[in-house]
Amino acid sequence: MTERMTGMYAALMTGLDDAGEFDEARQRDLTAYGLKQGLKGLYVGGSSGESGLLGVDELAAQQDVVADCARDSGARLIAHVGMPNLRDSIRLAERAADLGYHGLSALPPHSYPFGDDEIEGYYRALAQATDLPLIVYEVPVRTGRPIPLDALVRILDLPNVEGIKFTSTDLFKFSMLRRRRPDISYFFGFDEIYLTGGVLGADGGIGTTYNILGKLYVALDAALRGGDLARAQELQDVSQIFVEALLETGVLPGMKVAFRVLGIECGPTRAPMALRMSRDAAEAHMRAVLDRPEVAPWLA
Repeated sequence: MTERMTGMYAALMTGLDDAGEFDEARQRDLTAYGLKQGLKGLYVGGSSGESGLLGVDELAAQQDVVADCARDSGARLIAHVGMPNLRDSIRLAERAADLGYHGLSALPPHSYPFGDDEIEGYYRALAQATDLPLIVYEVPVRTGRPIPLDALVRILDLPNVEGIKFTSTDLFKFSMLRRRRPDISYFFGFDEIYLTGGVLGADGGIGTTYNILGKLYVALDAALRGGDLARAQELQDVSQIFVEALLETGVLPGMKVAFRVLGIECGPTRAPMALRMSRDAAEAHMRAVLDRPEVAPWLA
């Protein structure tokens, strides 16, 4: 019997060279930092990894590098394989299975205004492509529209679907899903309000800022599960300080600047994604927040 997927996962970022091409060495550095955080594992090739701006060959190469880095670490690996077309999604899913990943996840198809039946068909085909458990994804901010509750319930009932990454502020919908399908895994996707999802029953979280503050989120989740809500709120407040700073730079560009401040060069984000301020200003901005006494103790 396979282990049910729960816990805290960093939505791993992607290492690029100065020209914006995939860089294996920088990916290894990012992955090694993530593995030091005490997280349950890594979520590879998702939106935090700029997957919408990368080619399938690059995402496959990233899967290879991360699998090699994580070998013998005990970390569990979830491969995000949600591409604009089903063929590429299945290709990445099969590769992840060959590399020994522990699970799959995927954005619903969103290149066109697909209907609920088309989205369900996509997940059915993807779930059948390998033996890996599949985590579906509700993220209206990325896809442009929520999947209706009844359609999500049907998708969660598909064979080999084990859970959902829920990145939405519709917390009533989240609660209704949990009541209807209590036996699947629920991952909450908004870092800055993870506590809310946890109180409502999330089994874990998958987040961008876990790449740098993973130790903090592990402690937050432990405080929540231990019933220490005051401590959990204190840690959530710290995470919000960091997230608020990222909103001024742009989240992914700001994360990469923060890594540079920490001595880990991971390159720029791929165009057209760019910083919202000059590089020098962004470095000063992120250095200031990383040096704050509430934040600094949580850096790996």
